[in-house]
Amino acid sequence: MKGLKQWKENHPDLYEFIIFNILSNCATVTNFVVMWICTGFVFKGLKEIPFQAWIFDYTTRESLMLCGFLSFLVATAAAQTVNFFVQKNLVFHSDAAFGKAAWKYAVLAVVLVLVSTALPAYSQGWLIGLGIPQGVVPTLANILNILVQVVISYPTMKFWVMPGKRKAE
Repeated sequence: MKGLKQWKENHPDLYEFIIFNILSNCATVTNFVVMWICTGFVFKGLKEIPFQAWIFDYTTRESLMLCGFLSFLVATAAAQTVNFFVQKNLVFHSDAAFGKAAWKYAVLAVVLVLVSTALPAYSQGWLIGLGIPQGVVPTLANILNILVQVVISYPTMKFWVMPGKRKAE
């Protein structure tokens, strides 16, 4: 434990990024569970209803149509709610006021929801084109979504939404 503590002190940013990713699994688990429940049960009856609006193109069988759109939307929203509290309190130890951090996180979450709800319609078709079985395509599309969300969210949260506690001056 002494070695880990020393390594943490010598590499605080890397340690924080690792903890960010480890604790993001709370949101990841939420995301997958909600997505599986939604595609398998809640919105299952909507797999034959095409949906297209703005950047969202859920008009192919591979996209799961309206079922896919709503499932990814609900899964991402649920995961982002969990992630806000985990990251603010356990990773960044931010002393930013809840009201100040919450609206910034809401902006970030909207961006993440837009990206991660639009992306699967395209990535699922691409994955099917690679010969990947339809049964695992939503899961792989979700993994791609999560990777994109990490690339966007970590620096945004660290430097804008929930900067760490201010050092005593």
